[in-house]
Amino acid sequence: MINKIISKAPARVCLFGDHQDYLNLPIIATTINRNIEVKAKHNNTRYLNIYKKDLSEHDYINIDKDVDENETDLLKVALKVLQDYSCFPDKGYDIVISSNIPINSGLSSSSALVVAWVNFLLATFTNKKVTSEILSEISYRVEVTEMGGSGGKMDQYTISYGETIFLDTLNDKVITYDHELCDMIIGVSNQVKNTQGLLKKLKTNALLSIDLISKKFPKFNIHETSSFDLEKCLSELDKSIQPYFRAAIGNHRITLNAQKEFNQPSLNIKTISRLMNEHHDFLKNDLKITIPEIDKMIDIANQNGSLASKIVGSGGGGSIVCLSNDENISHNIVKEFKKIGVKEAFIANKGTGPKILINE
Repeated sequence: MINKIISKAPARVCLFGDHQDYLNLPIIATTINRNIEVKAKHNNTRYLNIYKKDLSEHDYINIDKDVDENETDLLKVALKVLQDYSCFPDKGYDIVISSNIPINSGLSSSSALVVAWVNFLLATFTNKKVTSEILSEISYRVEVTEMGGSGGKMDQYTISYGETIFLDTLNDKVITYDHELCDMIIGVSNQVKNTQGLLKKLKTNALLSIDLISKKFPKFNIHETSSFDLEKCLSELDKSIQPYFRAAIGNHRITLNAQKEFNQPSLNIKTISRLMNEHHDFLKNDLKITIPEIDKMIDIANQNGSLASKIVGSGGGGSIVCLSNDENISHNIVKEFKKIGVKEAFIANKGTGPKILINE
């Protein structure tokens, strides 16, 4: 019997492909050295007694009671999904969930929780070999399929693999990279991101524009950038939805160009930075997912030597990520962010994958 167990999972930063995975287009993302931790100790009951430390919330799960079909709590929904993987909790645990990932900030704290929780349950209550693939599959099903989330697969797959990845969302093919990235400076705004509302609007309009072009041009294939003329396509769309199509096409091309660079033996940070800045321009000017505080943070970062700066996540608030290969510049950007009263600012490095620590 497992007496004590700790499950950890990292935060995620999207480098390329924001608002692309739900269009079945590829993304490039990485993890950072901020984590969520699920710490459990056997308690000789039939309950999972849960304390969410950062929220000061208590909850409990009776392991002998079936999960309601209409359940909306992620932790309980995971238990229901895991029954399909022969995972049935048969012992109680006292569980403390803590995190140093900023919440509702575009760094995927909710997906990190799901991955850590699923990993804990599989490690504790099954003998299965837990792979990145199975963690990704289950976590995506919990958070998106079962919960009806509007997002794609980027968050669950990046966190489950724990590396810098290129994810082809058409076939779930993952390519991992070991490149040493430069400093990633994270600035967290005071406005929480607007995930579901904004995602639904952007997804609906992007899919509408793609559908209209597909009907107008039978040979159009969004995955083949040479199969269409962008300006001709745009001329067939109402001005109100042109930006969504332009951003989808532009960001797809940027991501493919970034992949070519990541495929090289060594990473050219200047090239990656130029592409990241181009990516942000689409997010700001076409998708309009930034807010004044985010724009000010971007300006400050660029004025103080950032190689690249972009919003992270669904938008309407949240965070930005900046790149720097100079320690002094990195610290100065953090200092300047704090001067304007951002919610949080810190220097991040590449993270690691989900971890399980067991004390029998």
